[in-house]
Amino acid sequence: MQVHVADHPLISHKLTVLRDERTDSPTFRRLADELVTLLAYEATRDVRVEEVDVMTPVAPATGVRLSDPPPLVVPILRAGLGMLEGMQRLLPTAEVGFLGMVRNEETLEAVTYAERLPDDLTGRQCYVLDPMLATGGTLAAAIEFLVSRGADDITAITLLAAPEGIARLESELAAIDVPVTLVTAGLDEKLNELGYIVPGLGDAGDRLYGVVG
Repeated sequence: MQVHVADHPLISHKLTVLRDERTDSPTFRRLADELVTLLAYEATRDVRVEEVDVMTPVAPATGVRLSDPPPLVVPILRAGLGMLEGMQRLLPTAEVGFLGMVRNEETLEAVTYAERLPDDLTGRQCYVLDPMLATGGTLAAAIEFLVSRGADDITAITLLAAPEGIARLESELAAIDVPVTLVTAGLDEKLNELGYIVPGLGDAGDRLYGVVG
């Protein structure tokens, strides 16, 4: 698995504001959206393209366009939804699938409760959106799910990652013969006893949408 920690002053600036506990939900959503667009630029460096000939107002030219089948963007519900618009801004022709997964707060294991994805993902590049790579269980389960449907190239985009989550991903995906890349805005220090990233930014879903229930 390749890991890319984005190193750009604008990314660092926006991430710092996201961390601040005083940042309200509307501002958090806007900055998360902007940050994901910056991360998407890094994450799509290897998006598949094909040559195409076009006629400019001056002369013929050869360029590229996204290959078929189009990329599939998969936000993990619910927090991943806060990253979708920023990703679509850069890849407006990508298709979108949804995967509902939640972490059991006692076992810290991921549980799938909903999915809306093609049955056959053969030959598809997939971009998985999940704000936090903490214990790694949710993201590992999501990637394994996509591979089981035939996806052959997966890039995960997160706002933050913890070393423990990266280690678990590498361990659980070691037997998967599919290239996996992680693109994240920051690699933090550790997880606490509750499985939260330290220093982190709190619960991304709650900060995006408020506490429900």
